[in-house]
Amino acid sequence: DVSSFSCFSEMKVKAFELRTKTKQDLLKQLEELKSELAQLRVAKVTGGAASKLAKIRVVRKSIARVLTVYNQTQKAKLREAYGGEKHLPKDLRQKKTRAIRRALTPEEQAKKTTKQLKKDLNFPTRKYAVMA
Repeated sequence: DVSSFSCFSEMKVKAFELRTKTKQDLLKQLEELKSELAQLRVAKVTGGAASKLAKIRVVRKSIARVLTVYNQTQKAKLREAYGGEKHLPKDLRQKKTRAIRRALTPEEQAKKTTKQLKKDLNFPTRKYAVMA
């Protein structure tokens, strides 16, 4: 049972390798890494070998990698699902800045009042022939 856990921590988990895995595989690997981390923490308390203590950091980073890849794939699938929709969930919208999000859109900026339209129609900008 212990040998199955040690196969992960021998080497760092590579993100590009994780991207090829399915959701179930990622979750399974996450559980295995978490249980290995628990074992390593027990070893730390009971005064385990220095190699085991050094392994804690590697396992923690591996857990972070698995979670990152899992969350990124989930978000990518959501973006795909909401592809042509008019309204997106807030976490899928562009963040930018609060001021930019509240600014007028180019269409809103280009709009003119009826009074301004009449003024532009009746008093067009004058064209002058300039002598060279």
